Order: sequence, then structure tokens, then C-alpha cells
Amino acid sequence: MPSLIRLLITLIFLGGLVYAGMFALVAFVEPTPKEVSQRIPTRELLGETETNRPGGNLPRPNVTSEPGTGQ
Repeated sequence: MPSLIRLLITLIFLGGLVYAGMFALVAFVEPTPKEVSQRIPTRELLGETETNRPGGNLPRPNVTSEPGTGQ
């Protein structure tokens, strides 16, 4: 029984340390806001399809969705 109590006390102590660390982060660390920008390719803005891209005129593979007709 003493080893179980020792384990519980150790786990409670470690949980308290984690909680104290989270509280310290909330109380003492102030996040700095910054501007975020993301580049959008022009082809997406203009609505171009993939076939208009270079290399988009490649032949389609000879694959069908019906079984037995692929040969």
C-alpha cells in the first residue's frame, strides 16, 4: 500500500508541475501578432484548367474502369 500512495503522490506532483508550467506560460508570455500572406498562383485566379499548363498535353493512359476490356 505505501508504494501505491507514493506513486499517486508522485503523479499528483508531476501533474501540478505541468499545471504550474501552463499557468506560467499564460501569465508571462505575450504572443506577438504578425501579418501572414500567402501567394496564390495566377492560373487559379483566372480559372485555367490543368490542360493549359505546360506538359498538360500528355497522352492519356489506356486504362478503363470496366473489367476485362483493358486489353
